Amino acid sequence: METKDYLKDIQDIKQMMSQSTRFISLSGLSGVLAGIYCLIGAWFTYKIIYFDTTSMGSYKDLVISDEAVVQLFSIAASVIVLSLITGIVLSYRKAAKSQEKFWNTASKRLVINFAIPLVSGGIFILFLIEKEVLSLVAPLTLLFYGLACVNASKYTLGDVRYLGITMILLGLLSTWFLGYGLLFWALGFGICHIVYGAVMYYKYDRNY
Repeated sequence: METKDYLKDIQDIKQMMSQSTRFISLSGLSGVLAGIYCLIGAWFTYKIIYFDTTSMGSYKDLVISDEAVVQLFSIAASVIVLSLITGIVLSYRKAAKSQEKFWNTASKRLVINFAIPLVSGGIFILFLIEKEVLSLVAPLTLLFYGLACVNASKYTLGDVRYLGITMILLGLLSTWFLGYGLLFWALGFGICHIVYGAVMYYKYDRNY
């Protein structure tokens, strides 16, 4: 009995140490929903960009109006806002059920380390858009998002690291296949989020 008590004490200490350094209440279900939002956004984007089916498959033949650009930014903003709100709400509920403080040192470090490469990449991409270097926008969004996931993974669940590595690989592959950015966006931000979110939900969320 004493040996079992010691082992339980050690497990409790390890769990407390893990909670103090890593935000473990990240919701896997929020990743699944974010992926679904991205796929819906990609579909609407496809309908806006490829309004002329004769130009399908060739970005060089596309002419996107100013109105369409506004619509595309609206879709992107909607997907980002919905994903953030969903992630915050579901992670907050998971933290409350597990009696973990939602906004703690670990979650602050997670946000900061995630934001540094993401914000830097976002500003860089805006500069490219202003210079009309549009062919690299899709690969770079995947690359910088992947780097953000890898950078923040040490403060949350380890699966986020593998999601980040997958995004980086897709970004590099997208650089080789320029002109298929929307497809890689849907694959990365849509399918990969759903797959990794489902895995995380199965591993960590089913008891909450």
